[in-house]
Amino acid sequence: MDDRSDAHRSAGGAKGSDDGVIEAKTDVPAGAAALAKGLTLLDLIADAETPLRFAELQRRSKLPKPTFARIIRTLIAFGLVHQNGIKGTYTLGSRFMELSHRVWDTFDLVSFASPELARLSEELGETIALCRLDGTEVQYIGERSGSGLGVRVDTGRRAPLHSTAAGKVLLAFLEPSVSRPLIDQLDLETFTKNTLSTKQTLAADLAVIRARGYSVSFEEHLQGVNSVAVAIVGQDGSPIGALVVLGPASRLDAAQIHPVGRELIAAARRITGTAGAVAISSRPRPRVTADAEVTSLECVLPWGAQLGEAPVWHPGEDRLYWVDILQPAVYRFDPKSERNETCALGKLVSAVLPVAGGGVMVATQDGIEALDFDTGALTVFADPESEVVDNRLNDAKVGPGGAIWVGSMRLDASKPTGGLFRVTTGGRTERKESGITVSNGLGWSPDGRTFYFVDTIPGIIYAYDSEPGTGALSNRRVFARIPQEEGRPDGLTIDQAGGVWCAIWDGWCVRRYTSEGELDRVIELPVPRPTSVSFGGPDNATLYITSARTRLPATTLAEAPLSGGIFACTPGETGIASSLFDLKP
Repeated sequence: MDDRSDAHRSAGGAKGSDDGVIEAKTDVPAGAAALAKGLTLLDLIADAETPLRFAELQRRSKLPKPTFARIIRTLIAFGLVHQNGIKGTYTLGSRFMELSHRVWDTFDLVSFASPELARLSEELGETIALCRLDGTEVQYIGERSGSGLGVRVDTGRRAPLHSTAAGKVLLAFLEPSVSRPLIDQLDLETFTKNTLSTKQTLAADLAVIRARGYSVSFEEHLQGVNSVAVAIVGQDGSPIGALVVLGPASRLDAAQIHPVGRELIAAARRITGTAGAVAISSRPRPRVTADAEVTSLECVLPWGAQLGEAPVWHPGEDRLYWVDILQPAVYRFDPKSERNETCALGKLVSAVLPVAGGGVMVATQDGIEALDFDTGALTVFADPESEVVDNRLNDAKVGPGGAIWVGSMRLDASKPTGGLFRVTTGGRTERKESGITVSNGLGWSPDGRTFYFVDTIPGIIYAYDSEPGTGALSNRRVFARIPQEEGRPDGLTIDQAGGVWCAIWDGWCVRRYTSEGELDRVIELPVPRPTSVSFGGPDNATLYITSARTRLPATTLAEAPLSGGIFACTPGETGIASSLFDLKP
């Protein structure tokens, strides 16, 4: 799953509450109460995940109906609010677009970023810096230092692109036509033992950065100094600067650096949001207790993965394989001994495919590859989208006919450029779908004649008629649609009764749907971001659930400390044994 941006609008005059009501600030200057109420309404309209109707908007505003009606009519008259006459809903008006263009014409990055630098420095207690691209280097153009001992950064100083968090995030979010010639000019000087000193390792790290949304540097430039950075994007989506936090490695360690990255994403969006860009919130949904299945759920592996994904039981090895996409590694878990073996990879890996006779194939940013788990050696087998540089492969399964099915997505999940592909045992690739935003869960009914496929962003599980022998698909239809306020569908698996089990990202649960698409039951989880599910064990009676902690705020991590772990339960149904890929042509 890629979500997945994390931002919270913070326009003047209003603040958000947990139930979606916008409350006016108390520090409004005398005589400006009406103006503050109008700004409050604009904030409320902008933050609504779906356009609101009159009654709901008035309820959330807490304004008397006559006052609310006068203000909303005035905002409409000035083009700041648009009313949909057919649906009766309200959105921001076209005047905002006009104003945003004027702001960008005179945009001063340092001025707009200064409040965020000051706030972050005070909250984090570390050095916060603002950077921009300057030729083949990154230049610091603003900074705020925390109290006490920290990392010193001088305004005007330049640093290399390939070994700093700020430089790498700028490279990652530049268009390939710009970044590739730039990378060719770099000499990739080695500063520490952690410096990325080859173009191959740098390219792999840039892909992870693009998928994750922020970059990290663990003592890659200066010994004892770690950093984390995000790109500040302009009106056209290109980076105009970077926001970076630098701190002693002993303080800004692996446990702290990723939550800081999430805070920086929100801060960067506030900077450009002030200049007219609309910030989109994808904060985890509040935990809600529902009519859920009471089952024996336990965390069998409290691992803390950033983006744990793609669990699959290898029947020939009696092991559960899974991956961490954002700290790229393939894992092999033995439930009996509780041993979790690691095969770290230097590039994005998103799925594991068990092979007949032992071993696995994996989906990586370079295609479908054979993996030697003991050595980490990879051998390319097929690359369905070698020509699409901004895409990567995501979820993958071996189908009942023996072929590999794999979906793709844009690295930053910003556009529907993904597809679905079928790869035969001989390596022949066939495109099956296009126009997918975040391709995810795949599965087949027990008889192999219905294929299920998830596009996470619109919240849809699709069903198709399928021919197991040929892989032909037809009659695409919506099997289930998950409303955005309930989370988003992610990985799925099928049981022997035809039930479809789906992890609900940001939904704190796993759902089971009947073969007719009716919600059958819910298994609540102690984590907000379950990512995928797979039946396993000797009798395929155990349901394994992976999860993520990426971009979760500190408050959510405190409530859900097991985020990133693997969970298991025995729901009563048994799963379908994993299909194996045969490498013979």
